[in-house]
Amino acid sequence: MGDREKKVIFSGVQPSGKMTLGNYLGALKSWTKLQDDYECYYSMVNMHAITVPQDPEVLRRQTTELLAQFLACGIDPDKNTIFVQSHVHEHAELNWVLCTMTYMGELNRMTQYKDKSRKSEANLNAGLFTYPVLMAADILLYQADLVPVGDDQKQHMELARDLANRFNARFSDTFVVPEGYYPKETARVMSLQEPEKKMSKSDSNEKAFILLAESAETTAKKIKSAVTDSVGIVKYSDEQPGIKNLINIYSAMTDKSVEEIVSMYEGKGYGAFKGEMAEAVVETLRPIREKYNYLLENPDYLESIYAKGAEKAQIRAAQTLEKVYNQIGFIPKKNK
Repeated sequence: MGDREKKVIFSGVQPSGKMTLGNYLGALKSWTKLQDDYECYYSMVNMHAITVPQDPEVLRRQTTELLAQFLACGIDPDKNTIFVQSHVHEHAELNWVLCTMTYMGELNRMTQYKDKSRKSEANLNAGLFTYPVLMAADILLYQADLVPVGDDQKQHMELARDLANRFNARFSDTFVVPEGYYPKETARVMSLQEPEKKMSKSDSNEKAFILLAESAETTAKKIKSAVTDSVGIVKYSDEQPGIKNLINIYSAMTDKSVEEIVSMYEGKGYGAFKGEMAEAVVETLRPIREKYNYLLENPDYLESIYAKGAEKAQIRAAQTLEKVYNQIGFIPKKNK
């Protein structure tokens, strides 16, 4: 397992609606820089999505839209394996094996489960409880060395590592023990309306987030109405969280440094700053939006990408599962 040419990266994204600017800057933009140096597996994790009730038609549509957004942001299907989770049945099978090795206490301690169970008591299903085990299966199936994760997934990442170590100790070295991958240069993208909160598409205030697929006019309007303060000076300071967030976004979208942006607006007010920032963000997103809309008009092409991706993913997943089944004592299936 240690002699592979390239390290393996796995990441799964739930198809739960359109991607935000935060998703792009926090994940997708850095993924495009990884594709030449790593063997990358990117999955639309629709099995995770059904831990909360879904409209089947909407789920199908959003899965395709997510794929289109991956491609529009520059994730190259020839360099990466991009697939739908439910198309590779090994995810569910490894999940079951790992469930038998996961302790109830470990899952009870998961803060995400505690949070979600408070929010959705009417739908408190076993899938919400065992969700981190499926996430571990997703990662371990591909012998991933690195997994790009946000702070909210650190506990789940630790469980994946614990399960890999536990299985390896009980049987023999079967899984690579994965590590979290935290891109250093990525500033956290905060809400445009409440800059102390992370930007999220589930925010009830639509002015709080920018969607990659929304119109240029909508994006510009949201930036211009972003919350600032009464100081009136474009300065990078914790005392001015709204302006600090906008500077971070401006910097990430244009590759200009924070210092450069601050000096550009010395002696100028927020109006000039927001106006030019809105223009820069809109222009950077324009090719992404255009490609996204073009791809949605070509469903056959999208279908060919996820079909090819599932085929590639399954080869690696089947190798891992065969090893696992052999280790735990399952009789191999004989083909006639």
